[in-house]
Amino acid sequence: MNNLIRLVTFFCLTAAINSYAQVKGLIQVSAVKGDSQPSWQEGGLGLYRYDSNNDGIVLSQGVLDFSIDLNSAWSAHGVVNVYQDPQLTLGFSQAYFQYKPLSSSKYKWHIRAGGFYPLLSLENPDKGWLSPYNYTNSAINSWVGEEIRTLGVEATIKRPGRRFNSAHSFSFVGATFKGNDPAGTLLAWRGFAMHDRQTTFNESIAFAPVTSLNTPQLQFQANQVLPFEEVDGRFGYYAGVHWDYLKKSQFRFYYYDNNGDPAALNKSTGQYAWDTRFSSAAWLYKFTANTRFITQMMSGSTAMGTKRGVNNRFYSHFVLVSHKMAKHRISIRYDYFEVTDHDDWLFDPNASEGEGITATLRYQLTPQWQLGIEGSALHSQADNRAAINSPKNISQQQISLNVQWRY
Repeated sequence: MNNLIRLVTFFCLTAAINSYAQVKGLIQVSAVKGDSQPSWQEGGLGLYRYDSNNDGIVLSQGVLDFSIDLNSAWSAHGVVNVYQDPQLTLGFSQAYFQYKPLSSSKYKWHIRAGGFYPLLSLENPDKGWLSPYNYTNSAINSWVGEEIRTLGVEATIKRPGRRFNSAHSFSFVGATFKGNDPAGTLLAWRGFAMHDRQTTFNESIAFAPVTSLNTPQLQFQANQVLPFEEVDGRFGYYAGVHWDYLKKSQFRFYYYDNNGDPAALNKSTGQYAWDTRFSSAAWLYKFTANTRFITQMMSGSTAMGTKRGVNNRFYSHFVLVSHKMAKHRISIRYDYFEVTDHDDWLFDPNASEGEGITATLRYQLTPQWQLGIEGSALHSQADNRAAINSPKNISQQQISLNVQWRY
């Protein structure tokens, strides 16, 4: 009954907001064939969203993306997501106000305040932070969708090329935030994954029963992460630059630092403040109007505990090629990802590594309806699997048939 109430609430909210706001929505139903490796969503070691227990028809995406103009400068924005896995969930993944004043200046600026994604991805430009290329996100942006969200204020200053008679446009971004202290937890005790599941506010993410969490040093760490919790009272920050050349090339570089105090702990929730920082560089290049190349690299570090008992570096990159032919779009992506262990806690090995390839064919039946098929395969290894009597190396495959309806 509670699940039915939540679904009814979602569609009632859609209808209500649509009456006085600009609303875009998407419902995606998928027929998934997963492998036998239990998913991380079920406390398993699998790095896909689904496993063989989920074989069949699933609601893979339910998105309501709305914007309300409050006056000529202020607007309110929100994204509501509904999922049925691992249990039925209805919640916001983004909710913020934007101030974008009209100005005669050649430079443009705007401010966002609330909860939102830093715009470091060129893979996820669609409504609701979805990808128009592959249904399964890259390892980088799978993790961003799980553990990274700005809960604060972001300012952007833009130098539009057309106003300076130039082919080059630049934007400079700076933000400060709180509430993203546990970011990095999943990388340490699960590693990167590949999926399209975004964490909504106040949601928790469980991981496999890692043996080291039963030791005295980690006895206060919960077997789940609340990625947007505030633990240490500190402000984090990030800065970025966007460089666009005509409509042919886009480049984005971001530096992120949550400024976490790794010794800070909320014992009531079992969440530490992780000191997590990374650099991200993304580039999109259009060879033709129908063919594009996208790549992204992320490199960083994360640490928690007194004297940084857990201290890891992480790295990932992907290369994606996408080509559109009339109503068809085919996209192929290669991913590589790794976490390296740099601490002295031998009882808590965190090193992991993997690579994957994903191929997707989409067919735009009508402006509202889209059909698609996707196949993905990955191989991964993680040092902490041996302690729970599982093989360090696993290979996985997944195939899905997808139907999208946009409104």
